[in-house]
Amino acid sequence: MKYTKTQTAESLEYLHEALKPGDMIHTIVTHVSRSGMSRSIRTLIIKDSSHRDISYLVARALDERMDEHNGGIKVSGCGMDMGFETVYRLGYALYPEGFTCIGEKCPANDHSNGDRNYNPHLHKDGGYALRQQWL
Repeated sequence: MKYTKTQTAESLEYLHEALKPGDMIHTIVTHVSRSGMSRSIRTLIIKDSSHRDISYLVARALDERMDEHNGGIKVSGCGMDMGFETVYRLGYALYPEGFTCIGEKCPANDHSNGDRNYNPHLHKDGGYALRQQWL
């Protein structure tokens, strides 16, 4: 464990207030290791034409290390979209019990898999509550 339970809880509380289902998290790779097995990813939110780097809060919420040279979250692994994986894990940490459908722009994978009900109902996988886009 890299952070105390209090630090993790504080970060989750702040992010839960700052982010709502359907919000976009922008990701940037700032460094890739020589082996390609790890990378540093920064996470940002853009609202009202201004951006905010939330990498430190996301790292604390997910109990991941920060890359002190590049300001990104150190993420291990390869062979998949690690930016999506980071945002998915954040969504799941924020909404472990799921989230309520937000309508036509709902990012839940249920809608891709045949659920055409956009009325308020519970999506059980909170990992899909947030959207991700590379910058």
